[in-house]
Amino acid sequence: MSEVSFTFVGSGDPLGSGGRLQTCFHVAAPSSRFLIDCGATTMTGLKREGIDRNAIEAIFVTHLHGDHIGGIPYFILDAQLIARRTTPLVIAGPPGLEKRLRDAMDVMFPGLSDVDQRFEIRIVELEPSRPTAIGPVSVTPFEVVHACGDPPYALRLETDGKTLAYSGDTEWTESLIDVARDADLFVCESYFYEKEIPNHLDYRTLLAHREDLRCDRLVITHMSDDMLSRLPEIELEYAEDGKRIAL
Repeated sequence: MSEVSFTFVGSGDPLGSGGRLQTCFHVAAPSSRFLIDCGATTMTGLKREGIDRNAIEAIFVTHLHGDHIGGIPYFILDAQLIARRTTPLVIAGPPGLEKRLRDAMDVMFPGLSDVDQRFEIRIVELEPSRPTAIGPVSVTPFEVVHACGDPPYALRLETDGKTLAYSGDTEWTESLIDVARDADLFVCESYFYEKEIPNHLDYRTLLAHREDLRCDRLVITHMSDDMLSRLPEIELEYAEDGKRIAL
């Protein structure tokens, strides 16, 4: 395989608008396989798409809300009991990730965080604006605006000569210009059509800044019922569960 394949395993909001699964993207590149975010419905999406869970080497997390990390305890449990994983798994995200993940594991499955797994789990807490190598992937987080108890990030990932960028959840911030610059693909949330609320981005605001986002391809995701009802009117490309993009 010479191309980089990007699959929207889940493209929905936290409340299942439009029957869509929560946020999770799968990237398959010549040198790596990884997830970007891992919402609570991720296992359903991975199995629906026939994705090999054991081939996934890393999970990159934007922020610590359940619709972006809630699937990780299930991923770990499946890896231990069903997939019989033996290779290491890296989970990289904002400061606070390790504590929040351990807490989530033990709330969902008491004692899970203390289980001696058959495979190594390595947690990497990323520093803002600092590139970090996770295997063959270079990830650079940019702090954005989204109240979630710990720093929220947009992520810029480089692998096999391609640059992938993702806004995470955020209201408009100039950080998105840096995240998207010269990216082969920029995936950006568009929660409402024109309603402006704190912590989230609406389509009209995003469209007004389209020329500032100097990316090759822009795809919107994380849409509410309001946004989904307006899809026939929009100009930008939008995500759907199962949509694949070849880069």
